[in-house]
Amino acid sequence: MPTHPNPYRQGLDRTPANHVPLTPLSLLDWVADVYPERCAVIHGPLRRTWAEVRERSRRLASRLAAMDLGDGDTVAVMLPNTPPMVEAHFGVPMTGAVLHCINTRLDAATVAFVLEHSDSRVLIVDREFAPAASAALGLLRDAGKRVPYVVDVDDPEHGGGGECFGEIEYEAFVAGGDPSFAPRMPADEWDAIGLNYTSGTTGNPKGVVVHHRGAYLNAVGNVLAWNLPRHPVYLWTLPMFHCNGWCFPWTLAAVAGTNVCLRRVDAALIFGLMREHRVTHYCGAPIVHATLISAPESLREGIDWTVRAMVAGAAPPASMIEGMARMGFDVTHVYGLTEVYGPAAACAKHEDWTARPLAEQVDLNGRQGMRYQVQEGCTVVDPQTMQEVPRDGTTMGEVVFRGNVVMKGYLKNETATREAFQGGWFHTGDLGVLYPDGYVKLKDRAKDIIISGGENISSIEVEDALYKHPAVMAVGVVAKPDPRWGETPLAFVELRASQRPADAAAEQALAAELVAHCRQHLAHFKCPREIRFVELPKTSTGKIQKHLLRALAKSAAAIG
Repeated sequence: MPTHPNPYRQGLDRTPANHVPLTPLSLLDWVADVYPERCAVIHGPLRRTWAEVRERSRRLASRLAAMDLGDGDTVAVMLPNTPPMVEAHFGVPMTGAVLHCINTRLDAATVAFVLEHSDSRVLIVDREFAPAASAALGLLRDAGKRVPYVVDVDDPEHGGGGECFGEIEYEAFVAGGDPSFAPRMPADEWDAIGLNYTSGTTGNPKGVVVHHRGAYLNAVGNVLAWNLPRHPVYLWTLPMFHCNGWCFPWTLAAVAGTNVCLRRVDAALIFGLMREHRVTHYCGAPIVHATLISAPESLREGIDWTVRAMVAGAAPPASMIEGMARMGFDVTHVYGLTEVYGPAAACAKHEDWTARPLAEQVDLNGRQGMRYQVQEGCTVVDPQTMQEVPRDGTTMGEVVFRGNVVMKGYLKNETATREAFQGGWFHTGDLGVLYPDGYVKLKDRAKDIIISGGENISSIEVEDALYKHPAVMAVGVVAKPDPRWGETPLAFVELRASQRPADAAAEQALAAELVAHCRQHLAHFKCPREIRFVELPKTSTGKIQKHLLRALAKSAAAIG
């Protein structure tokens, strides 16, 4: 190492002129300055420009600041994909407070828990979710806990009217704000900007704390990973409460895009909005894309341009990727978790892939891929030694991330934070393999691996085989306790509406057909021993709730 002074560090210090903390709030100022009259939000007949979004976000911030909210405070929102949710992503952080997005499908007890655990001082809630929110607030009152100040949103697209649920209605709250409010930009880009609770399958959910730096970088990372052009028209099929909408509320400001709001996922609504507004991009879990693929072709009439889709949330089945290709939609496969701001890895496509057979293209595009450009590392390691597994596409290990697009940690949970960051990497709990080109492919969650007679069976592999059958709409495979083998695969299958059996005999025949179908694609020991036809329980983001399926499998085994 040289011993002489480094001339590049002498007298070359950080100053307000050459160093500003990164924050996605700066993206709103950019777009409102450069494209003030560009359409920012569409919601039913409502249209708002980027200048109006900035003004309303500042009004919201000024009202919150007048309540003495700022650094270290939390503002919770329980909102669908509507204009107030877009405004909250800018207005709340403008005060220095942290935006806490609540899953709108949570039960009252869990809502009460996250409100208390986060010390949320304000709750902005859509009237559609007033019953759950009201019950949660009642639980807090009964327990002698602090109850947040409630601002309720009366959305005309949901019906409109009725009594005010909270202390004040949102439009009146915002109208009383100052449009010239000076945002309180973060003093440190490491300051928290968001709080998102993971969906706990056992015990209470953990609060994932994300910072301004990571939010800014992943907002820009979405542009790079998806090759987003200027002025995309983006349809909100993905819940904005989920990982802050994968940072897309901030991404769309970076590219002067248009937010097309959507309160609920419905194929007819989605295709109708695509046609009306010439939607160019949307995101969602595999089940969202599967819903569109299985919809009547007549709903897609008139959509004669390429719509680009991002898929994540679970390992997408090959049938979904193939179905999107048949529809003419261009799909980009991404991977991530709440702890890495949503997607932080993408299956970057190569030009030579298009010359390969469709089945091979599907396999290549079905991988989770490589890290985002703004993320430092994503690989697969032996969790005990922290050494990277061989790049053979076979040896399984744990998928890990490292970089600026990783959470600060779990709120008020130092033990869980320390465990998540062991060895200098964030441990996802997902099992995967590495291919010779360095691409990652998920094999399963660690808890979802089925161990049958000492052999490891990937539930994802079994699900992928079942998805290739034309009758299957969605499937979840879990372990069923077995006295001889320890565990065997049990498949819960949701059928397409047109394929549902007419009676018990037809159901048994179809179950036998699905098992025979699996045997054409899998080693026999990997095939499900039992098929059950059900409507699968799903989260609000479309993930199949396997913990509920595992409970059903265990109870059935006990009865048997």
